[in-house]
Amino acid sequence: MSFDTSTLYLFATMVAGMLGAMLMYFGRQENIPALKWWGTAYLLGAASVALCTVGGAALGASILLALNAVGFAACGLVWNASRVFHGRKPNVPGLMLGPVAWIGAVAILQDTAMRLTFGAAIVAIYAALTAAELWNERRRAMQKRWPAIVVPVVHGCVLMLPILVGDLLRAHDENFATSFWVTLFSVELVLYAIGTVFVIFMMVSDRAVAVHKTAASIDPLSGMLNRRGFTEACMRVIEREANAGRPVTVMIFDIDHFKSINDRFGHPAGDEVLKLFSTVVVSNLRISDLSGRIGGEEFAALLPCSLEEGVLVAERVREAFESSGIVCEEGAVDTTVSIGVAGGPAGTELEVLLASADTALYQAKRSGRNRVEAAEELPLSLENWRRKTAGLPAAARHKPATVH
Repeated sequence: MSFDTSTLYLFATMVAGMLGAMLMYFGRQENIPALKWWGTAYLLGAASVALCTVGGAALGASILLALNAVGFAACGLVWNASRVFHGRKPNVPGLMLGPVAWIGAVAILQDTAMRLTFGAAIVAIYAALTAAELWNERRRAMQKRWPAIVVPVVHGCVLMLPILVGDLLRAHDENFATSFWVTLFSVELVLYAIGTVFVIFMMVSDRAVAVHKTAASIDPLSGMLNRRGFTEACMRVIEREANAGRPVTVMIFDIDHFKSINDRFGHPAGDEVLKLFSTVVVSNLRISDLSGRIGGEEFAALLPCSLEEGVLVAERVREAFESSGIVCEEGAVDTTVSIGVAGGPAGTELEVLLASADTALYQAKRSGRNRVEAAEELPLSLENWRRKTAGLPAAARHKPATVH
């Protein structure tokens, strides 16, 4: 079966043009700059290939050279779109290098096959840069997005293979432009255009899901993890520390007399106190520690350390918050906090630690507030309740160790 190369090229450009218009539309609707870059690349590439295919030699050598340069610029735009998608600045010199290199190659190389080889190399390099950009920015979610890297790599390989093989085997063949290799290349263009848009929308969808998931885990007032986000993050840290045989410590903070602060100074002042305390907590914890606002004026933190180290950190937070001070028009605002601290051996469940730290917190409040209390032991009642709900005999589980 024979294919008309011009028809295939026109079909490829028609598909690319429609996909480019769709990317531009969604980029404007959703205000996603990367989609606008991708859309522009598709439209420019489609326009340059279509004009070259329809006009042919009638356009003149200089116009064809300019249209080819625009096509290579479109390849550079695809690469820059991947940079913009991951929050990096566009590489304008790199974008212009391909078209400039092509113009220079046309001036130096007289052999058509060599020009095709050089042009294919430029496109393949841009495809490799696109894949490298996505690889360097890979995150946990990228494990599910392997096509984002594979598609441009395969495109570069498929692009170079027919041109290189055709150059080596048919360097002096006058029918090279209508050979099997060029036909295969035009078919690959269609598949690449469709596959790339599929990958683009897959990445955008994955990004949107990640943004919503992050928003669902963050407290908007303090910027810290909310209860759900804190719990999920703590479970991962506890599992990691348990595998290493290291203990963890949990502390619960409760701002003293917070209701009276709202009543005396108003809720805006109360919000400022919450923001101040969240800043104090984050400033006095290590980057490996976790913290979050678990409700109202209650905050919590998990530290991969012993109970003794945790108590020292809690005292540091208490002193820093007490000495911060907020002054309103109505007068000074008391900034004190009561803290309960509980620690356990490797593998102690989060709910057990939280329950124990909560008991220590109420002890701190009963003892006069503005103090740190360490839990004397882990709660057995919670463990017994877990055994009962799991339908397992009490002997099937080990009793948690006592913390002194």
